[in-house]
Formats: sequence, C-alpha cells, structure tokens
Amino acid sequence: MAVRRPLDDCVHCGFCLPTCPTWVSWGEEMDSPRGRIDLMRGLDEGRIALEPSVLRHFDDCLGCMACVTACPSGVKYDVLIEETRERIEREARRPLADRWHRGLIFALFPHPRRLRAMLLPLWLYTASGLARLVVRSGVLRLLPPRLRELVELLPPVRARHLRASLPEVTPAAGPRRARVALVTGCVQGVFFPEVNAATVRVLAADGCEVVVPRAQGCCGALSFHAGRAEEARAMARALIARFEAIDADAIVVNAAGCGSTLKDYARLLAADPEWAGRAAAVGAKVRDVSEVLAALGPAAERRPLPLRVAYHQACHLGHAQRVVDQPRALLAAIPGLQLVEVPDGDQCCGSAGIYNLVNPASAEEIGERKAERILSTGAELLASGNPGCTLQVGRILRKRGHSLPAAHPVEILDASIAGRPAADLRGGS
Repeated sequence: MAVRRPLDDCVHCGFCLPTCPTWVSWGEEMDSPRGRIDLMRGLDEGRIALEPSVLRHFDDCLGCMACVTACPSGVKYDVLIEETRERIEREARRPLADRWHRGLIFALFPHPRRLRAMLLPLWLYTASGLARLVVRSGVLRLLPPRLRELVELLPPVRARHLRASLPEVTPAAGPRRARVALVTGCVQGVFFPEVNAATVRVLAADGCEVVVPRAQGCCGALSFHAGRAEEARAMARALIARFEAIDADAIVVNAAGCGSTLKDYARLLAADPEWAGRAAAVGAKVRDVSEVLAALGPAAERRPLPLRVAYHQACHLGHAQRVVDQPRALLAAIPGLQLVEVPDGDQCCGSAGIYNLVNPASAEEIGERKAERILSTGAELLASGNPGCTLQVGRILRKRGHSLPAAHPVEILDASIAGRPAADLRGGS
C-alpha cells in the first residue's frame, strides 16, 4: 500500500489562488500554491528536474502562508515550501551573481555584531546629508536592481541607535504578575532599538519582570525560510542554550518572522536526539508580545491617543502564528485611537524575509498594491509588528511621494501609557 504524502493533501480546489500574491500578480498556475505543489510532486517522483525554469517558480514564492490560512484541506504548504527550498540549497547550482548576492545577505543580516558595526558608517552617511544627495542625484538608478533595493531599504540611523542598550533585568512596576525573557532580534535589535525599549517598558508597566539575556545571536528565521536549514539549526541551538537556563514564564518576541521560527523549533530540530526535547521546551514558551499583554490584561492606565491608525498584519504573525485578534484588541483599547483595517489586509507587503532583496521586481509590484490600500484608509500612522514589513512599506510609500509614519503596536501602547502626545508618533519612530 502506497504511503500517503503531505503533497497528496492538496485537492486542487483553488481556494488558495486569490490569497497568493504571485498568482494575483501574474495569474499563472505554476505561480500559485497548487501549481507549485504539482512541481513538488514532479520532483518527488523524478518526472522533472531542478532546472532553472522550475527553480524560478519556487524562488518566486514569498512563503507568506496566506494559502495555509485559506486551505480547507489543511495542506501544510509552509512545511512543503521550506523542505523544497532546503532541497534546492542542497542540489541546485545557482548562477554566480545569485550565489554572491545571497551570500552577502546571509553574511550580514543574521549577525547582530556585524550589523552593529555598520551603524557608525550609516549614521555618518545619514547625518552628513550624503544620503539625501545620493537619492537626489539619481545615482541609485545605475545600480543593479537587487543592490539598489538593498540600499533603498536601509533605515536612517540616528545618534540614539549608536548608544541604545537595554538593562539585563527590568523589575515589574507594581506587583509582579509574570517573569519573561525578551528575544531582541537582529534587524529589530540593531535598527529598531526603540521597539525593544518600548517592549520592555510596556511589559514592566503591566506587571512583568523582563530579562534580556546578553550576547543573543540570530534565531535562524531568515536562514530557515530560505532553505539554509543547517545554518538555521546551528543558530537555533545557540539561542536555545541561551534561553533555556532562564527561569521565565514566557519567551517574548516582537518580530513576527522570528516568532514563527522560534515557535517551530521543535520541527526544525526534530531529527536531532540531543536537541529535539530542548527545542520543543523552548518553543512551547515563545509568545508574541501581544499575546502576553492580551493574556495578562492591562495593569497600567492607557491614556488617550487621538490617532487614526491602520493595522498592517504581518504574514508571519497572522498566517504563521495565527495571532490575529490580540494586536488589534490592544490598540483598540487605547482611548481616542481609531483603528482602521487595511483592505485585503491579509495580503503580503512583499518583504517576506529576504524576498524583496532577491526578487525586487515582484516585491515592488506586491508592495505597490499594499501601499495603495494603506493610503486608502486615510490613516495618520501605520502599525506594523515586523521590521521587514516596516522597511518595505516605508520604502514603497517614499517612492510614491508619501511619508506615512510607522510604529510597532507596542510603541503605540508605550506612548499611551506614558501619556506622550500623538504628535510624537506622527513624527515617525
């Protein structure tokens, strides 16, 4: 009797099609989830090879997991695409330029120390006015599209980034209701330190003692989602060893992509007898910051913030972690804040880990749709729970001549608790 494969769960019903950003863009069957599953079957059965024309369809997938949410048959497309990408990294030979570009990305972004080493040069680049001059000169148009995308996505670095730090332990304000450990992240920790600082303040205000372990490395999310599984496993082991010794009720994450990977550590290390149990124990403690705050309920007073806020649901928060209601409820409970939904808000923005760095044309098309829908809300502020999404949407809006400020939901809560004026958030984070 033939063994049923996860690939066989797809019944080609088509419910996934309108949720898939690349199918919406191009209307091509092979660029839909069910079309890619057909290609996976062909590879599995040896009917097709990993030639460039096949590889392209897998590379064009964002891995946004909207199809997983929409699927009535429970197809684990997220697992299927990650396993396929792992196979691609083992077996396929990419062109030299592609290998070099991907190598640059993975030599930089999953390494917090290397990112921090960039801060001073990037601050000088911004503070000197050179960044504005480069943009106005049009010289960026001379760069290859992938490299231009990388430069355009770089966030402005302020002086505060150079001196940002967090205390190792922050006591709860008032009676302690929980003890949590914070994952600071790579891009989040280096380029968005104010998000981590706000996370610590809000958790403490609502009764959490917050521990921030020193010398944290990458969680492995970027590598895992790109098929670099062994690299991701090494990073996961190091982070597990760092967090498992901490007596905490929860391990808190404030970046959607990191959270989805941390919660999936049990699968990532399932074949490793030494680490499987440890991975499952750590993964079971992981919670998005909105989950922790919603479960505890408010302890600190929320003061009015008269703001019209559009909530952008990051794919790895809504589709991967199924954390949908909590961020919205936390924002909606702030007095004076008007929370508005983005039309087709469960569609990806085009960031998707490294997708906008390796597929800039597709990411641009998808991002344009997202930007147009965000602007249609008339919002004064965009709430986004993932740094990649914030950078992607901000870049697209700037190209369209708009400057809608963005903030993590926890930054908005922090402003409300502190009683800071709404103008502070309108000025951008």
